[in-house]
Amino acid sequence: MKTPIYNFVQKYADSNFSRFHMPGHKGADFTGCEQYDITEINGADVLYMSEGIIKESEDNAASLFCTAKTFYSTEGSSHAIRAMLGAVATLKKGKRPLVLASRNVHKAFIYACAALDIDVEWIYPGEFNHLCSCEVTDADIEEALKNCKQKPDAIYITSPDYLGNITDIAKISNICEAYNVLLLVDNAHGAYLHFLPDAYSTEKGHPIQLGAHICCDSAHKTLPVLTGGAYLHFSAKCPVEYIDAAQKMLRVFATTSPSYLVLQSLDWCNGYLADDYRENLARTVKRVLAVKEKIASFGYVVEETEPLKIVVNIKAAGYLGEAFTKKLKKYKIIPEMCDNDFAVFMASTESTITDFKRLEEAFANIPFKKPIRETMQEIKMQRHEQKVSIREAVFALHETVAAEDSVGKICGAPTVSCPPAVPVVISGEIITEQDVEIMKKYGISTVDVVKT
Repeated sequence: MKTPIYNFVQKYADSNFSRFHMPGHKGADFTGCEQYDITEINGADVLYMSEGIIKESEDNAASLFCTAKTFYSTEGSSHAIRAMLGAVATLKKGKRPLVLASRNVHKAFIYACAALDIDVEWIYPGEFNHLCSCEVTDADIEEALKNCKQKPDAIYITSPDYLGNITDIAKISNICEAYNVLLLVDNAHGAYLHFLPDAYSTEKGHPIQLGAHICCDSAHKTLPVLTGGAYLHFSAKCPVEYIDAAQKMLRVFATTSPSYLVLQSLDWCNGYLADDYRENLARTVKRVLAVKEKIASFGYVVEETEPLKIVVNIKAAGYLGEAFTKKLKKYKIIPEMCDNDFAVFMASTESTITDFKRLEEAFANIPFKKPIRETMQEIKMQRHEQKVSIREAVFALHETVAAEDSVGKICGAPTVSCPPAVPVVISGEIITEQDVEIMKKYGISTVDVVKT
């Protein structure tokens, strides 16, 4: 597959032109990448108004992911989320837009709703044992649709979530079709899902394959793409006006100085995916499964997750996050996340045999201790009182208070730990005593509340 952006920049870097254009490094070798770091010069095309090499590259990506249209983002899935919600808001007529969303949204969703003045009704799961988890079912979606005060403009879910749980997109898609509602998916952790072996695709395939209208993928999370590289995908069944509106919203929210290093990386990845990626992915999935089985054989509780994620319940082995992270460093391992419940490890086709052996060695040698029981009451996801709109709360004057002093106050900024950037309390909601207990669990000591 052709890589027009990558080839253009490579040719320009070799041309030895005098660079009387941005950036200010002029291609001088400071860190090693400067000669390939350019701006929107003649021939380089313009992101979000593309008609040349960027459009050709995005069309290549669309063919690989089997989408009706794919746009690039050099500002991660956060930018794609703003654009997809912006499309919904742009095409809404009459009342303010309303989106039904699973509770475990990334804070980018909250800020997008604030900017676009979108109302949200939350879909709560039957069980809740972690901030990241909100395993809603098709029955949950249908019940939410039946009880909704007005017909929503979209359903919004996060799948896979930070702990690797995958929602049944196909069943939820059928419900959305029956109610004639758009299905939007934050698939930031699942760009690779489209290329899984057929044995996985019906249950753990890509959201576009399984019926979503629009979704975002963070290419940089699981593919060999530079940080910030992401996709915004549209299925063939998505009304074309949403594609046009989203392209407009990409321009509205984007920087006018997109990273051409990231664009090259996204473009180069097309060739990588078109080559032997499927075979490499199939081998990697088998390796990850073998590692999961090995870790479980040592007595650890290994969660059922998406194929490239390894999630281990460290609390059951007697460890909290900081202590376990120190243990892992002795084996030259840095996890994606390690909180007081789970250690999360993200693999890719670029993970080596040495990487996996280190992981096995670590779990083989880190001794078990007495399981840690919750000292706080069992966490139950509760419905919150929305005192003011998300927009009003985000743009109000805020003050920072200690978490224990926030009870009864209105949350101003999304209260999160990062990773995973999933809020405990949403802007505009009244903070409760139980919220404060959850904040303590996740190491959140202060809260921005609406100033009175």
